Amino acid sequence: MPRCAPDLATGKGGTSMRLVVDLNKCQGYAQCAFLAPDVFAMHGEESLIYNPRPEEEQRERLARAVAACPVQAITADGLDGAVGEPGTGSVGEPGAGAAGEASDGR
Repeated sequence: MPRCAPDLATGKGGTSMRLVVDLNKCQGYAQCAFLAPDVFAMHGEESLIYNPRPEEEQRERLARAVAACPVQAITADGLDGAVGEPGTGSVGEPGAGAAGEASDGR
């Protein structure tokens, strides 16, 4: 089973954004690494490394990566208004859809 681990060696950042990847949910699909390669990277085939304090310039890509996680393993604090609906909290929380569309396409 793929494992995810935070990249504690790259303490870059300094913004108010904070990432947490749920190690029990992450299945290593790597959608986050595809959408935000400066924040997430696959180490081998099964391990994800990431910067828990990403740069401000990564806000839009990070919001898309959080929303694209098929198992909703990524929680990002400080992304309010980046892609999700205004006032919904962090993008990784349920109900913070990118366009506010219903799952049946309405």
